[in-house]
Amino acid sequence: MNTVFQELYEKYHQDLFQFLFYMVRNREQAEDLVQEVYIKVLKAYDRFEGKSSEKTWLFSIARHVAIDHFRKQKGWKQRLLETFDWSTQQVQDHQPLPEEIALQNDEIKLMYKCLDQVSVDQRAVIILRFMQSLSITETAEALDWTESKVKTTQHRALKTLKGIMEQSVGEEGSTVEKVRVER
Repeated sequence: MNTVFQELYEKYHQDLFQFLFYMVRNREQAEDLVQEVYIKVLKAYDRFEGKSSEKTWLFSIARHVAIDHFRKQKGWKQRLLETFDWSTQQVQDHQPLPEEIALQNDEIKLMYKCLDQVSVDQRAVIILRFMQSLSITETAEALDWTESKVKTTQHRALKTLKGIMEQSVGEEGSTVEKVRVER
């Protein structure tokens, strides 16, 4: 089991961390959630039937861990939004991820910022499809959905994200006329 666990860790640790980081937007919390995923993997690996790939199985577990986290944090997040003045203060993680360093394009930065405003399911689909490069089939397996639901959620997520981005651009008075959201 140790060698199997080590292989899973080496192959997928970075992908799991990135997925959870994009979901919760907090480095320390993402690290904690990754540990929860591995605890669940250790407890459940003997029940893994191989009906899906190990990667989609791990993402499925990670998604459920993230949803559990959001359920626990629901009241906390609302209190934070009500008390924190987002216009004057920045919550910063001083050690950027490689993806954060690479984010030089303003549209990508805007999209990343607006990703928090879509639903949890829509965010999960966008992250899995476009940031983790999973196929529709792999995404469906990871989320335990039908391919049709993934396609519908992806379509709605992109449409919603585009609307939010266009609204943000309009509010900022930017010279960017139209936001493009492409696959």
